[in-house]
Amino acid sequence: MYLYGMSKGDGKIMDIVSKIKIERSNGSKLPFVDFNNIEFGKEFSDHMFVADYKDGEWQNLKIVPYAPITLSPACAAIHYGQSVFEGMKAYKNESGEIYLFRPEENAKRINRSAERLCMPEVPEELFMEAVKQLIEVDADWVPAIDGCSLYIRPFIFAVKNY
Repeated sequence: MYLYGMSKGDGKIMDIVSKIKIERSNGSKLPFVDFNNIEFGKEFSDHMFVADYKDGEWQNLKIVPYAPITLSPACAAIHYGQSVFEGMKAYKNESGEIYLFRPEENAKRINRSAERLCMPEVPEELFMEAVKQLIEVDADWVPAIDGCSLYIRPFIFAVKNY
């Protein structure tokens, strides 16, 4: 699988890799998905990456089964609009390898947006490794159909309650 030019020998990457915990879903929804008739935003892969920002660092890094996110009605994202997102596509080439188009640019853009909203930035190495591991866990969700892709929507939102 090729996602981007990052060496596993890099100490920062190995530190991040070791911190991401993976909890696999009990059963995949893949058998029930018709990739020839899929509507955008209607089907979701089996897993999602989540992390908390606390005490000046991103922590509690996890890939978990897809599930609703519970928010307090006092959530800052609701009241002050503190949320940012990116969008990227994972697709397979003729050899079945998975590719992303310039994900490092998505990392830079989400951080520029976070900075504008006075939110903590995500280290680029963490962003890239989280996307890579999530796609590895849900690799079967990347369709091998010409012109089709798995859409990935990284987002950050503020949950501090006032």
